[in-house]
Amino acid sequence: MGQARAQLLASLAAIYLILAITPVTGNPTDDLEIMWGNAKVVTDSSGQQAIALTLDRSTSSAFRSKKTCQFCRIDIEIKLVPGDSAGTVTTFYVITEGAWQFHDEIDIEFLGNSTGQPYTMHTNMYARGQGGREKQYKFDFDPTQDYHKYTIIWNKDWILFLVDDKLYRQIKNNQIYGAPYPYYYPMRVYATIWNADDWATQGGRVKTDWSQAPFTAYFRNYRAISCSPFNNNPLCLPGSGWFDQQLDASRQQQLAQVNSNNEIYDYCKDPKRYKNGPPPRECGLQ
Repeated sequence: MGQARAQLLASLAAIYLILAITPVTGNPTDDLEIMWGNAKVVTDSSGQQAIALTLDRSTSSAFRSKKTCQFCRIDIEIKLVPGDSAGTVTTFYVITEGAWQFHDEIDIEFLGNSTGQPYTMHTNMYARGQGGREKQYKFDFDPTQDYHKYTIIWNKDWILFLVDDKLYRQIKNNQIYGAPYPYYYPMRVYATIWNADDWATQGGRVKTDWSQAPFTAYFRNYRAISCSPFNNNPLCLPGSGWFDQQLDASRQQQLAQVNSNNEIYDYCKDPKRYKNGPPPRECGLQ
């Protein structure tokens, strides 16, 4: 799935190099720039500025952050594609810039579905090209009816995925036990919408209905706090609440609730993946 997106990025790289990057100005998108496709700044129904990413038969669309970060908190509000979104994937992720086989990545992908069927939130992590750390979740709400806040927190000890400030997933830095963890290189934020009907909905059994196009997702209220080792931002100091965040009792309770009520796939628990040996060591360390 990550490789498919890499192929998409590569296929559009020539277009991106030829076309001038369109700077997105004005609140809340001063830190973002449109990359390709039918992406544009709009005013939503509440009067706020947002970026609309649209997918049709001819093109996908994307934007990215103007700056990279190494250890950061990224917040963004997203309103997903309504109706029959089967085959589409809306993404929000951070990724290093360099050779794909050695890349780091932390991603959230929203897998579309047929009308009336729920979205799947697909999360994953790559470190030096090692991925396959997928977990998937369902929501207790309809993510197409209104905006919801999605957060990636990446610090030296943890990666945390939050939805409306509720913890859905944590990945602990277990490098001392040989587990991969993105630690050494800065990453850039990307958001895209693209067609992935070869795998996205029910394993590719449900295809994109292009008669429903265009498919549009909306993004607003982007915020990025970067905390590199030499950053003096007060939000990055010990005790600030997120940069050195640990899982307190409240977060542990949230995680237990999500694992019980919302989790639909965990790579550590998939017997089909480990027929010839045990799961990765970090599965016993989480």
